[in-house]
Amino acid sequence: MATATLTSKGQVTIPLGVRQRLKLDAGARVEFVENADGGFLLRPAVADVRSLKGLLRKPAKHVSIEDMKKAIRLRGAGR
Repeated sequence: MATATLTSKGQVTIPLGVRQRLKLDAGARVEFVENADGGFLLRPAVADVRSLKGLLRKPAKHVSIEDMKKAIRLRGAGR
């Protein structure tokens, strides 16, 4: 069983073995999920790509590939 100590700032260093098993690297996000008996589970916070559906609104008008290329050329030319 791995253990860790809580700092005065509320921080915990996740032991190396646990990080390896969960495939966590620096900057990874984790979730604390409460289970039925009141305990908590620690798991990687990996969002499913389907959760992004509807995040962006549809464009007001259709933009053609030619218009996109023109905009890129003009932007690249500094205009």
